[in-house]
Amino acid sequence: MKSGGLLTTLPDRVVDAIRSAIGSGPSVLHEPTFSGNEWLYLKECLDSTFVSSVGKFVDRFEDDLARFTGVKHAVAVVNGTAALHIALKLAGVKADDEVMIPALTFVATANAVTYCGATPHLVDSEVRTLGIDADKLRDYLREHTEQRAGQCVNRATGRVIRAVIPMHTFGHPVDLDGLLAAAHDYNIAVVEDAAESLGSYYHGRHTGTFGLMGTLSFNGNKTITTGGGGAILTDDAALARHAKHLTTTAKLPHAWEYRHDEIGYNYRLPNLNAALGCAQLEQLPALLASKRKLFERYQAAFAPVVGVRMVAEPEACRSNYWLQTLLLAAGQESQRDLVLKATNAAGFMTRPAWVLMHELAHFKDCPCMDLAVAESLSRRLINLPSSAGLAPVAL
Repeated sequence: MKSGGLLTTLPDRVVDAIRSAIGSGPSVLHEPTFSGNEWLYLKECLDSTFVSSVGKFVDRFEDDLARFTGVKHAVAVVNGTAALHIALKLAGVKADDEVMIPALTFVATANAVTYCGATPHLVDSEVRTLGIDADKLRDYLREHTEQRAGQCVNRATGRVIRAVIPMHTFGHPVDLDGLLAAAHDYNIAVVEDAAESLGSYYHGRHTGTFGLMGTLSFNGNKTITTGGGGAILTDDAALARHAKHLTTTAKLPHAWEYRHDEIGYNYRLPNLNAALGCAQLEQLPALLASKRKLFERYQAAFAPVVGVRMVAEPEACRSNYWLQTLLLAAGQESQRDLVLKATNAAGFMTRPAWVLMHELAHFKDCPCMDLAVAESLSRRLINLPSSAGLAPVAL
């Protein structure tokens, strides 16, 4: 390909493709859309003076979340990391346990494990979903663990592997059938990190609803936002009650007395944030349609560009396309930083995938399997501008 008589580079072609899909920019990576009842609900919340952890919008937000995801119970908390922390505690994760997590994930997944006093055990990903490779996980468990009194024990460390956390990378559902089967066969609890996948479906069922519990995030850069915020999803009424109890400082009901029956956490979502979330949820179908439209624009724009492809939803799944993602072809790893430099210089905010967990100093000694695929993916993934407002759809 030529421009001005000169051969264009891959970074130049990527910049041209982005410009073809979304215009001249500038564009940030992901910004929220506020075009519904946000101001109305926030004013109602302020007028009521119920702006903290008590108020009608918290209950309504939980009910709306449960209804949308198809789960029986949702417990709203201050952020997705807090949600994952409490979910792991309720799954029985305790000090000196191990929890299997993808090496390719945001650091919050690993942090939540350490909050329980447990150790992250890092596993590899697959190219198809960007999430945990279920077949590789099963083979690894067969070779490196044994069953003792109904528990999965790491032969090398002697620690119990208590849980596995599938994370739906950039909104794309992982191979849940494979993971659930492996976890069942090896007596490991499944707690889904669905922080990025609100509005994503695996074989027609919403992510975050397959394991013992699932967790969501509503950070400012997510598909919908409450400013900060997260939620625990479960069909188990007892777990939901305990989650709400723990996240409200484990305070026992009483008209005036402050009495607590276990160590609790001040993790309840404030009513003010929930009011914002209620308004955002009303717009979620339109936001998801916009993100799908944006993916289709990128897909068409990058189709003729040799050496790259857009990451698309796995077969029989429906992704929310939270972050639009470009994957460089194998052998093009050296182009990643050049593409990042060129796109950002052109006014298009792009980002690489996260630094892998075993490459962070505080997790470098964690147990892990061979991570060849995750290491390859981390050198080839680039997130593109992904705001729903770049391809607005009115429903």
